[in-house]
Amino acid sequence: MRKLIEFRNIVKSFDGQVILKGVNLNIYENEFVTLLGPSGCGKTTLLRILGGFLEQDEGTVIFDGKCIDKVPPYKREINTVFQKYALFPHMNVYDNIAFGLRIKKTGEDIIAQKVNRMLSLVNLEGFEKRNVTKLSGGQQQRVAIARALVNEPNVLLLDEPLGALDLKLRKEMQRELKRIQQEVGITFIYVTHDQEEALTMSDKIVVMNAGEIEQIGTPLEIYNEPENAYVARFIGESNIVDGVMREDYRVRFDEREFECRDFGFRQNEPVDVLIRPEDIAIVDPANAVMRGEVKSVVFKGVHYELMVETRTGTSKTVRMHVVTQHDLYNEENQEKISANDFYVDSEDLINNEMTDQDFVSIANAQAWDIDDRDISLTRISHNIENKPGIYSITFGTDKRTEITVKVYVVHPEYVEDARHNIGISALDFFITPDEIMESMAISTDLKTWASAEAWNLQDDSPVEITDVKFDFDPAEIQEGVYDITFSTRGRVYKVETTSAHEEGDRVGLNIGPDDIHVMHKAVGES
Repeated sequence: MRKLIEFRNIVKSFDGQVILKGVNLNIYENEFVTLLGPSGCGKTTLLRILGGFLEQDEGTVIFDGKCIDKVPPYKREINTVFQKYALFPHMNVYDNIAFGLRIKKTGEDIIAQKVNRMLSLVNLEGFEKRNVTKLSGGQQQRVAIARALVNEPNVLLLDEPLGALDLKLRKEMQRELKRIQQEVGITFIYVTHDQEEALTMSDKIVVMNAGEIEQIGTPLEIYNEPENAYVARFIGESNIVDGVMREDYRVRFDEREFECRDFGFRQNEPVDVLIRPEDIAIVDPANAVMRGEVKSVVFKGVHYELMVETRTGTSKTVRMHVVTQHDLYNEENQEKISANDFYVDSEDLINNEMTDQDFVSIANAQAWDIDDRDISLTRISHNIENKPGIYSITFGTDKRTEITVKVYVVHPEYVEDARHNIGISALDFFITPDEIMESMAISTDLKTWASAEAWNLQDDSPVEITDVKFDFDPAEIQEGVYDITFSTRGRVYKVETTSAHEEGDRVGLNIGPDDIHVMHKAVGES
């Protein structure tokens, strides 16, 4: 195919922030090319530079062998369809489509021929006199496409034109756009963040991330052979796990070696391993390469989506002391005050990470007047030292209404799971029945009250605590001591299957060499 468009080292910044970082891209005649990526990746900026609506800071745009950097938008053989169709509300369908031709002083007989051809192309025959404000969203979009195509551009730019449509209509228009592109035989350049749109319509997909191109390929190449974990996660559902490439065609992950089809890696190179959910077979555990427990089941209409845990996570259990809070009443000044005993990590004290306001928050210290209006705690005194022990802290108001509670300073008890490079910590804590019963998100609040956190042992990056287990009813909590266990997620695989399962089922998982795709880790990944 003939090369139609060349982006050469395109750089663009806004307010000092680099949006495009030296993009190089070739687009060929009659291609349906999709620029795919999340918001802010630079795809729309690149489209607007091609359309002439923005000027790049560096680089050159070549169109049909000629530089068009200084060519104004109206002189480029390019038309654009935007997400907001920008139709003229005071014109009917025919006049909207004819507008560009009339600007060019085209004869009315020629206009009629071309408009009628466009109406047939977008399946809007008989709508010529209809006011565009009376059309559905899908019909308005067809008018916008017809208005752009009637000028016979060499390239049509489409900036998320289906974003305002409902799901059913969006799927219909995906098919229509591909049909129209094939029928008119010109280059379409389509911008979207929707992976399904890209896979459905495109001849070529350009996956973008933070102003750079991650991969260029056909839908099949992008889906089946993603170059890195970013592309794999963005295109389709993915299971991505850390692995080690032992040698060509042999990769190790999840504590065993698997045969694969990949080669060209260094011996014992750390890699990312991709397994698509539809490539994992559910089998009898006795015949499986992996075994696990079904943690969740979601019915998707034509299949079930299972989350199967094959390895438990790292966990830490603490004790929750539920105590009734007794308010102290200062009769002379008609003030009440309350606070809870609490635990403090000695390392936080050593590193000077605790402020008086932190103590107020952890102790749930508060004061109020006879009319239940909050009063500020302005006096806080304590004898807390940065070594384990039991200390006291006093909270007070300007009128010397005071309460003293105990502070338990403890050494942090970390659970370090060196095998899986995860650490987790949490503290025992005191809480009142009222606080628990008033909680709107008990698992989240339990993590906050216990200062629970987890991290990667190699680089200290945060790890999500995904599971909080407890054996009490928050609505009927009584005084006492309760165990709370915080856990990170173990190895969980997303599996698509047509067979029904329930949470808690023990199942086997099978994968073969063709189901495993090995990718190089991105620069900087460990």
